[in-house]
Amino acid sequence: MSGVDQAAIARYFIQSGIAKHRTRVDVLLLKAFIAGVFLSFGGLLSEVIAGGSPGITAANPGLVHILQGFVFPVGLVMIVLQGQELLTSNMMVAPMCVWKGVIPWWGLPYNWFVVFFGNLAGSLFFGAILVKYSDVAAPYAAYIRSAAVTKAVTPQWHQIFLRGIGCNWLVSIAVWRPTYPFQQAAAAKDIFSKVSRANIVAIWIPIWIFVACSFDHGCSRLPTANMYSIPVAIMLHAPITTGEYIKKSLFAAFFGNIVGALFVALPFTYFYLADYRAGGLEDAEEGMQKANGKTSADGSLVEKQQIRDDAIGEAQCADYVNTKLAFSVSGSTSTLPILWVAVLRNGSLLPNNSRRN
Repeated sequence: MSGVDQAAIARYFIQSGIAKHRTRVDVLLLKAFIAGVFLSFGGLLSEVIAGGSPGITAANPGLVHILQGFVFPVGLVMIVLQGQELLTSNMMVAPMCVWKGVIPWWGLPYNWFVVFFGNLAGSLFFGAILVKYSDVAAPYAAYIRSAAVTKAVTPQWHQIFLRGIGCNWLVSIAVWRPTYPFQQAAAAKDIFSKVSRANIVAIWIPIWIFVACSFDHGCSRLPTANMYSIPVAIMLHAPITTGEYIKKSLFAAFFGNIVGALFVALPFTYFYLADYRAGGLEDAEEGMQKANGKTSADGSLVEKQQIRDDAIGEAQCADYVNTKLAFSVSGSTSTLPILWVAVLRNGSLLPNNSRRN
């Protein structure tokens, strides 16, 4: 990991942000729904650890926090591996893209709005269908209710806000390093390679820290995780109203998470993307081009820099053909090779012609 190019990771997040901006709203919403479900799996496992160990919780609460922190990151690992949409990581990516001018300003609230409600829908689905009505939480219901009160009622608004800052600061750090190498590993169909295992650990450790250090205060100060833990506690008859949860816990954690993400997004953009536009990379509204009459279906980018490279290659091919043609007309060389050069112009056999499929 020490040899990872931080500027390359920063550029990857810019390209990822452009792709997110251009993703169809239904796809964005569904990926956010799946991310809400995945993160809720980690929240439930954390509750099982604490709620299923009341003796240890009473005698050694620090040990239980450490155990909760160890199991909670499974949700984020699944989200990163599968490329789903999580609001808290988009709080880092979208400001980077707006700052560099690669997406319009309205792309930030648009993305956050869609992903917020997708994460909320996935979390509520998990809490209602897979937890409450399946009755898997019955042995831990008392703990779930008490933890919800501890998270959403006992702390003051500013305390939840400040814990949210520390929470998403660490989440953004966790997401920052692994994502770019994961794409390389996935492309190589080698998820369990040495690089990928190291990146899973790189995700795991910051999440472990914020849970164990009580930035979560029981499950998570991520609003996306609270979208599961607090509503499921309300479903299990915790002494909290929906209005109290939204006003005191959800909003406080939301705004705190924005600030925490900016503590990563702003300095890292300043450090590694100062000359980003000098390389010829273009805005999202201008950067997508048709390649051979088609646009990539998965939202991947065909940048104008690449198109310029193709144009240069074609021009060099044309010069090559013209030179050979002039030579054949003035001399005695056969024109048959020239015909083959013309036929192969769109191929990859000629020098300096890097056509892309």
